[in-house]
Amino acid sequence: MVKEISLADVRGLVGTETGLSDWIVVDQTMINAFADATHDHQFIHVDPARAADSPFGGTIAHGFLTLSLLSAMNYNCLPKVREQTMGINYGFDAVRFVAPVKSGARIRGRFILAEARFRGGGMLMTTYDVTIEIENERKPALTARWTTIIQFDPKDRPEDH
Repeated sequence: MVKEISLADVRGLVGTETGLSDWIVVDQTMINAFADATHDHQFIHVDPARAADSPFGGTIAHGFLTLSLLSAMNYNCLPKVREQTMGINYGFDAVRFVAPVKSGARIRGRFILAEARFRGGGMLMTTYDVTIEIENERKPALTARWTTIIQFDPKDRPEDH
């Protein structure tokens, strides 16, 4: 179960692992649906017979599919901020697709809170060092630095900012 924390507690978590998500199976149905949504039907993603002869030995997930699953992983494991009214993606830095995710593999996200700083009256910018791990693989699927903004009512801002 995901725990709930107060806005005043967030900055105390900087430098710590704040979440490890459940495993997600990336199967061919998911890969095909992503290919349809993004119009990226490269054979290494959607043609098992042809991909079997590739260096990957079968179909692999799109890198952007793997990256997009961070949102589900976030909701699955990161502490919920009690005062939060909305969360917004701000962007990614240093996204690296390190190893392919083969169809049928299980992946999970590991989140380390790298930075948390207040901006404006009702915003807290949080930056996470994220890694998506592949079950039973030494190399991760990807690494990135992900920045989000937590919006809250300015009256809830902690005094020790």
